[in-house]
Amino acid sequence: MTMSDPLGDMLTRIRNAQRARMSVVASPASKLRTNVLEVLQREGYIRGYSESEQRAGVRELRIELKYHEGEPVIKEIKRVSKPGRRVYTKIGDLGRVYNGLGISILSTPRGVMSDTEARTANVGGEVLCNVF
Repeated sequence: MTMSDPLGDMLTRIRNAQRARMSVVASPASKLRTNVLEVLQREGYIRGYSESEQRAGVRELRIELKYHEGEPVIKEIKRVSKPGRRVYTKIGDLGRVYNGLGISILSTPRGVMSDTEARTANVGGEVLCNVF
């Protein structure tokens, strides 16, 4: 069965795994998911990730979650742009997440990047999710 929101599925898997205090969570692989995980790793929200091939043509991402003093580093991870309602923004109209303590992840013409990188590049795009 096909999934209508693959990115939302991965974010939910991360959210559920952190509530269960798991150290590693698995998710099917795709280019968009890998790019979002790259941003999360760069910003320090996850420890890392790796990609492996389960069987011919089926790839899987293993996401290593990060904890600080027993508490999850990601307090809140929320999908903004959904398949039924896409949210696009100019960089000037993009608000700060928790007054700059969190990040927004955007899909821009220059690739997937955090809101701070998008402000530096002066480029807007689709707001994929907010992380705090």
